[in-house]
Amino acid sequence: AGMAAEDEAELSLLECRVCFEPYGSDGQRRPLNLPCGHVLCRGCVGALAGGERQRLECPFCRRLCGPAETSDCRPLLQLLELLGPAGGGLASALGRSGGGAAAAPAGLGLRLCLGGWGSLVNPTGVAACPGSGHLAVAHDGKKRIHVFGPSGVCLRRFGERGEAGNDIKYPLDVTVTADGHVVVTDGGDCSVKAFDLEGRGVLAVREGFCLPWGLDATPKSEVILTDSEAGALYRLAADFGRGEVKKCQMIRSRLVSPRAVAVCQTSGAVVVIEHLKARGPSKGSTRVKIFSGEMDLIGQMDSFGLNLVFPSRIHATAVAFDKEGRVIVTDVCSQAVICLGKPEEFPIFNPLISHGLSYPVGLTYTENNSLVVLDSGDHSIKVYSST
Repeated sequence: AGMAAEDEAELSLLECRVCFEPYGSDGQRRPLNLPCGHVLCRGCVGALAGGERQRLECPFCRRLCGPAETSDCRPLLQLLELLGPAGGGLASALGRSGGGAAAAPAGLGLRLCLGGWGSLVNPTGVAACPGSGHLAVAHDGKKRIHVFGPSGVCLRRFGERGEAGNDIKYPLDVTVTADGHVVVTDGGDCSVKAFDLEGRGVLAVREGFCLPWGLDATPKSEVILTDSEAGALYRLAADFGRGEVKKCQMIRSRLVSPRAVAVCQTSGAVVVIEHLKARGPSKGSTRVKIFSGEMDLIGQMDSFGLNLVFPSRIHATAVAFDKEGRVIVTDVCSQAVICLGKPEEFPIFNPLISHGLSYPVGLTYTENNSLVVLDSGDHSIKVYSST
C-alpha cells in the first residue's frame, strides 16, 4: 500500500504541506497565500514568522515575506465550502468536482462493521439477499458461507469445507437469487454450487467450466457467471428448488481473465472486470467492460484510460451497479470505492469511500441502498449508508 499512500501525499491539495493538517475555513487551519504563490495554514505562517512576527521564509522556495503580505487562498476556501464538513480528503474533492449530475450521493457513513479475523478468514465474496436484508459471505473457514442479519448477527453457517459432492473446496464468489438460493463458484473443483437458505446443497454444476470465478443473479433468478480461464461469460438458468439445470449457455467469449461481474437489476446490463497480463515487472492491470442486456459492448475503461482522468493506477477487484444503474468498483491500489457513472457517461471518476479500507475485494448493495464492502485486509464486512 506504500504506493497508494505516496500518491495520496503528492495529491493532498486539502492539507497544509508543512504540518499536514487538513485546511479549515477559520482559525489556525485557514489556508493563506504567500506572495510567492505557495500556500500554508495560518498556524504555520505564524510559527515560521517567529515571535517578533517580522519576516518569514517560504519553506518551499525560500523567498522572504512579511506576515502582512499573506492573503486568503480563495480557491481552496471555495473548495472547502463546496465539500462541507464531510469533505474528507482530496479524493472526495476530485469526485465532487466531476460535474453535478454525475455526483454520487453525498456522505456515506460507516454504519456497521462485521466479521474480523477469526470470525471470517480471507473472505472472497459478499452478496445481499433480495428482500430480507441478509448478507451472505464466502470465506475460507470451516463453514464456507456465513449469513448475517441486518443487525450484524451471524444467523447461520453452512457449506462444509471438504471433499464430498456438495462441500465447498475454495469459494471465489457468492450471489443470492430472488427465489432465495445461495450460489457459489468453487475454484477447488471448478464448479458452481447452489444451497437453499437453510444450507442444504441443492445443485452442483461441473460440466464445461475451466475456472468459474465471479457471479451475480438476475431478477429472474438466473445467474450470470465468468469463467476466468476460458475467457467467457455464461448464463445459468436452473430450477434450484428441484436441483435441475435448465440451461447453461456461453453468452460472450474472448474476454481476458474475466473475474468480478455484476448485473444491473433494472436494465439487465452486465459489467465485467478483466485482468490483463502484466508486461514487465508490474502487477498487470484491469479493464472494466459494460455489455447491454443483449450482450453488445456499450462501454469500457482500462487503467490507462482512467489515468487521463485520475492520477493513480486503478486495480479494480469488485464491481456492482447501484440502484440508479451507475457502475461502482473497488480499487485495491487506492483502497477506495469509486463510482464510474452510468454506461452512457462512462467513465467519470467519483470516489465514494476513500478512507478506512485496506484491501476491498467485494461489493454489493442492499435493498435499502446501503453499500456493503468486503475488506479482506481486516477480514471484515463494512456497511455504509447515506448520512
